[in-house]
Amino acid sequence: MDNRKCPLSFRMISKYLIFLLHPFLVSCLSIEMQTSTPQVRPFFITSTLPPTEIVKSTRTISPLSSATLESTIIAPAPANCRERAVLLADITIPDNTSVPRGGKFTKTWRFENTGTCPWNGFSVAFLAGDRMGGLDSIPVPITAPGAVVDISIELTAPGLDGAYAGYYELRNAKNDSLPIGIEKAFWVKILVGTAIAPLATTASPAAPLITPGGPLSCDYFLSVPYQNEIAELINSARIQAGLPALSIHGQLAAAAQDHSIDMACFGLLSHSGSDGSSIYERITAVGYPAVHYGEVIYASGYPQTAFDWWMNDAPHRDTILDAGFTEMGVGYAYNAGSFYKGYYTVDFGSR
Repeated sequence: MDNRKCPLSFRMISKYLIFLLHPFLVSCLSIEMQTSTPQVRPFFITSTLPPTEIVKSTRTISPLSSATLESTIIAPAPANCRERAVLLADITIPDNTSVPRGGKFTKTWRFENTGTCPWNGFSVAFLAGDRMGGLDSIPVPITAPGAVVDISIELTAPGLDGAYAGYYELRNAKNDSLPIGIEKAFWVKILVGTAIAPLATTASPAAPLITPGGPLSCDYFLSVPYQNEIAELINSARIQAGLPALSIHGQLAAAAQDHSIDMACFGLLSHSGSDGSSIYERITAVGYPAVHYGEVIYASGYPQTAFDWWMNDAPHRDTILDAGFTEMGVGYAYNAGSFYKGYYTVDFGSR
């Protein structure tokens, strides 16, 4: 049996709805109808890594001395020891450093082992964003509790002007993500050619972002990098198709994020909310005066996985490349205890 993922697609133009029906089939079937459909749960289970919302400032300090970097004998891990880490500083390539097209550079981060377990078999792994020719994983030298270590990765700037960012996480010997302080990811950000640093937010000034909520008992994570990557992939595809890029609208972003949280917290994969709300009801509830609107959703995997699936399925691709849309909002939520774990939502609209 073909066990490919079959996320749902939704599009609404005037009064017509396009739904994925028949939960007993593995293939995805789309038809037009005017009535709502019951919740559909595709038959697949996959997993993704739990990213978190990232907010961190950086500073530059001197490299470790050769004496500090001398090897030491690490004692065996004590029973019930704790694994903890802190990112102390960016040693090289501060955020938004200008790099020539195709230029090679070395990014170095400094960490401190603030736990009671020695780091043995740890690694720094690529999480999301722009790879820039980097390895998927970089080994971390054995590091004793209380010790400091520098980790470097060799990268190559893309050949096109623009702002680029790659996100990474620290993993232990079991390949589990280890928080660095209160966060779970760190990054390298560069500017290539004539690019300028991106604004802190791309939401429409006339439509301030509304902070979404969720059940108080739901332990979920957000990922700004994942949301940004989805938006960049969609706009790149539209530009290649000769269509204008979509601006990020705060109210659409709030509706999309709220639906992703709803799906993550209630184990849904549906265009109907846990309260039975429709796309139109969710968009208008946050104040967006929709004239033309649509939505695509996906469960699990990385942003590129979701985007590739959408673009390889005609209804999803048609929604992404709809010339009638002018704005969009992207949502993502991860709940390790849910059935599909990671949930993507993109709401499109025009006013």
